[in-house]
Amino acid sequence: MYEVELKLRADHDDARERLAALDAEELGDVAQADTYYDAPHRDFAETDEALRIRRERRTDAVADGDAAETAKVTYKGPLVENESKTREEFETGVDDGETMSSVFDGLGFEPAAVVEKQREYFRVDEYTVVLDDVAGLGEFVEIEREAKESELEAVRDGAVAVLRELGLDPDEQIRTSYLGLLFEKRE
Repeated sequence: MYEVELKLRADHDDARERLAALDAEELGDVAQADTYYDAPHRDFAETDEALRIRRERRTDAVADGDAAETAKVTYKGPLVENESKTREEFETGVDDGETMSSVFDGLGFEPAAVVEKQREYFRVDEYTVVLDDVAGLGEFVEIEREAKESELEAVRDGAVAVLRELGLDPDEQIRTSYLGLLFEKRE
């Protein structure tokens, strides 16, 4: 499966107003901490791949013990087109993010960086709209949807249409990951 994603910097107050005008469905809020890893056998920065453990905590509901916290492992392949941040993605839940981190350590994978963000999720048609507040980077809007390879162009075009409905300019999209943006900022 592929993830089609368009991302750009945008003011969240303006985006929320547009989302309300579109009768977007509110899906909830989460806090995420993504730990990215370097591989011992190749340079993910060169190959444009990513391996991460995402720890996520719901912030829109009262925590129900461990029920409100989850962990996932995600591998993201290289970008497959120039018009969006589309890439093949494989993700699975894990019972314990700390144990998974120990597995990666045992295999020689080293933590490269942690990206922390607050996210608000909305649904517009078949697309997920995410308002991200990324520590050290600021506010962004992402439009996302999964697609089969044969659907990539149509799904990307639909994401562009959602951006336009939000009053955002698709030509201002950022194809660099938050991790990449943080590394650029450090340089």
